[in-house]
Amino acid sequence: MLLVLVAFALGMDAQTGLIKGVVLDQDTGEPVIYSNIQLEGSSIGTNSDLNGFYTLAKVPAGDYTMITTYIGYDTIRTPITIAADKIVTQNIYMTSGGVNLGVIDISARREQARTEVQISKVQVSRKQIKSLPSTGADADIVQYLQVLPGVISTGDQGGQLYIRGGSPVQNKILLDGLTLYNPFHSIGFYSVFETELIKNVDVLTGGYNAEHGGRISAIVDIKTRDGDKKRWGGQVSGSPFMYKGLIEGPLLKFNEDRGSSISMVLTTKQSIIEQTSLNFYPNASINDTIGLPFSFNDTYGKISFNSQGGNKLSLFGFNFEDSYNNPLLANVGWTNVGGGANFTLVPSGANILLNGHIGYTNYETAINEINADPRKSDIRELEAAFDFTIFGDQSEINYGIELRSIRTNFEFVNPFGLNLQQLQNTTEFSGFLKYRRVFGGLVVEPGMRIQYYASQRQSSFEPRFGIKYNITDKLRFKGAAGIYSQNILSTSNERDVVNLFSGFLSGPESQVAAFDGGFASDKLQKSRHLVGGFEYDFTNDLTVNVEGYLKQFPQLVIVNRNKINPSDPDYSTEEGDAYGIDFSLKYEKKKFYAWMTYSYGFVNRFDGEQEYPTVFDRRHNANMLFTYNIDTKGDWSVSARWNLGSGFPFTQTTGFYNYNPLQGGVSTDVLTSNPEDIGIIFSDTRNGGRLPYYHRLDISMTKIFRLSEHQNIELVASVSNAYDRANIFYFDRVAYDRVDQLPILPSIGAKVNF
Repeated sequence: MLLVLVAFALGMDAQTGLIKGVVLDQDTGEPVIYSNIQLEGSSIGTNSDLNGFYTLAKVPAGDYTMITTYIGYDTIRTPITIAADKIVTQNIYMTSGGVNLGVIDISARREQARTEVQISKVQVSRKQIKSLPSTGADADIVQYLQVLPGVISTGDQGGQLYIRGGSPVQNKILLDGLTLYNPFHSIGFYSVFETELIKNVDVLTGGYNAEHGGRISAIVDIKTRDGDKKRWGGQVSGSPFMYKGLIEGPLLKFNEDRGSSISMVLTTKQSIIEQTSLNFYPNASINDTIGLPFSFNDTYGKISFNSQGGNKLSLFGFNFEDSYNNPLLANVGWTNVGGGANFTLVPSGANILLNGHIGYTNYETAINEINADPRKSDIRELEAAFDFTIFGDQSEINYGIELRSIRTNFEFVNPFGLNLQQLQNTTEFSGFLKYRRVFGGLVVEPGMRIQYYASQRQSSFEPRFGIKYNITDKLRFKGAAGIYSQNILSTSNERDVVNLFSGFLSGPESQVAAFDGGFASDKLQKSRHLVGGFEYDFTNDLTVNVEGYLKQFPQLVIVNRNKINPSDPDYSTEEGDAYGIDFSLKYEKKKFYAWMTYSYGFVNRFDGEQEYPTVFDRRHNANMLFTYNIDTKGDWSVSARWNLGSGFPFTQTTGFYNYNPLQGGVSTDVLTSNPEDIGIIFSDTRNGGRLPYYHRLDISMTKIFRLSEHQNIELVASVSNAYDRANIFYFDRVAYDRVDQLPILPSIGAKVNF
C-alpha cells in the first residue's frame, strides 16, 4: 500500500504543475502560520501549515502572480511560471506592517474552517493563553484548557482535567509528539509547558480522525516553537509563586539568501510558593509552620536545524519534577524525563511531505502516607512514528505508522494488606490512512486506524469519519464518528474525589472480572464517538459554535483496589457513556477579545450492580473570558475570567460504626477488645448527593514599559478568586471538617524581556 501511494504521489498530470514552499517571517525566520496563498485571477489557493509549508497542486501551465497575505504583514506579489509536469519551489518571506489587503482580505483561519472538518477541535495559540488572567502573574495552558467547552477541572489543588466524560488516563497529552503521562503540577494553576515556547495547541475533545490513537476520549497536542533564528535574547521573571528564565538565539544565523539556520532555546522554572506562602498567603497555608506544600521545577531545551527547502530537524529534552509534601498527610512526588527528535523532509521532486519523530520518556511517582504502606509506579515509553502527506487538487492523503515499546512497574498495598504488583513490557504497533477531499462546499474525511497490542495479542480495527458541509460562506454543518481503544489504565478510578497519586499500568495479562461473574475475554478499553454540530459567522469578528456529542464506553478496565481475598481478581470492568451539548461564542477585535462557553453534560458508569454518575459529572459548566487593550499598542491591558460549575456528585453518609479488625481471628473477644478506627456506613445509592455550586472570578492587569525595540519590562498584577468564594474541596466525614479550595490569592509579578 505504501509503495502504491508513493508511486501515486510521484505521478503528475502532464498538463499541470505544482508549486510548493515555505512562508517565513523575514525578520525572525519563524513560519507564518495559516497565511493565505492564492494565484491571482484563479480559484487556486491554499493556507500554510504549522511549519509555514504550502502546496498548490494541479496548476495549469502558464504565467501567474502568486499573492501571499496575512493580517499584520505586507502583501507579497510573486511572479511565477508553471510548466507542465514540473514542480516549482518558491519560498515566501513576509515583512510585518501591512494591513490593507484589498480584495485578498481573507482570514486564513476562516478559510481553514471552510476546507477542513475540524469537528470537536479547538486550536489555541500563545496569544490566547496570555489573554487569560494570569494566576501568580504567569498564564499557563492548564488555565486556558479549563475555559474550553467540554473540559472539567476538579479543583485548584491537584485538580485533574476531564474532557467530555473521559478520565485523565483516557486523554493523550503530547509534547512535540511525545506522550506525557502527568503534565499538570499538584497546585492546579500550572503545567510543565512553558507558555513562551508554545507554538500551537490542538485540543481534540472527541471524534478525532485516524492520525491519533491509543486513547479513548481526547487528544491534547502541544507543539513548541524554535529558538530565535536572528538574534540572542530571552526573558527572566519572578512572582510569589515561582521564578523562571529563558534564553534563545541562533547558532547559525538565518538570512534570506541562505535560507538555512540553526537555533536553540532553553527554559527553566522553579516554584517558591512553598517558602513565600507563609508570609503572603497565610489564609491558604495549612498551619503557622506549613505553608502551601507544593513545589515543582521544569527544564526544557531544544536545538533546531532548518534548511532553505523546508527540511527541518529538532532535538529536544526535558526534566519535570513535582512534589506535594504535607507532613500531616502525605508526601507525593513525581518526575518525568525524556527527549527526542522531530524531522520534516520535503522531497524536491514530489508532491509529498514526510514527518517523523523518535523519543523516550520516563515517568516515576511515589506516595508515602501516614499509617499506610508506600505506593510507587513508573512507566517508560520508547516510540517512533512516521507519516506521509500527499497533496492533490482539493484533496489530501495522510498515512503513517507508529511503534511504541512500553514498560510498567507498579506496586500497591491496599487497606487490607494485599499487594498488587505489575512488571510488564509490551509493544503497541499501529498504522493509519486518512483521506480528505473537498467537493465544492462539501468536505469529507474518511480514515482507518489499525492498533495491535502485543501483550493482549489483539488487534483493533478502528474506522473514523468526518464531514463538513458549507451551507453558505457563514454557515457550516459538521459531524464525525469513530471507534477507539487503549491498553493503558490508571490506579485512579471514578471513586476518587482527590488523588494526587496516579499510577499507570498496561493492560492486564491476568484475569479481569466481568459482570456475569465470569472473566472478560477482551481486556482492551474501548469507546465509540458520535459528534455533530454547526458553526455560524455572524460577522468577521463574531463566531458561534454548537456541538452535541455521545461517547459510549462499552468496556472500561479498573484496578480492584479493595480486594479482600488473595484469590480475588486484580481487575474488574465497568461500562458507561457521556453525552451533552457544548456552546461557544468568540468575538475578536484588535483591542477586545471575548470567549464564552457553556456545557450541559451527563457522565454515567455501570459497575454490574448499579448505574451512577461519576464524581466529575458536572451538569452545568460556564466560562466567560474577556481581554481589553486600553491603548492602541496593547501596553495596557486588563483580563477577567469567571467560571460557574454545578456541584459534583458524592455518596452520602448514613452512619458510623466501631471498626474492629479482629486481629485475633475468630478467637477475638469482641466484648473486651477495643476498636481501632471509626468505620463509615455509606448510602446504598452511589453518588446520590451533590456538592454546592463552584464559581470563581480571576482578574489581572498588565503594563508593558518599552525600553527599546527588543527590551521591555512587563508588570502583572492579578487576583485569583477575587471575591474569596469558599468553594468546597472535600469533606472529612470522620472529623466532620470541610476543606475548601484556595482562597483569594493576590499577586504581583515582573518579566524582563531582552
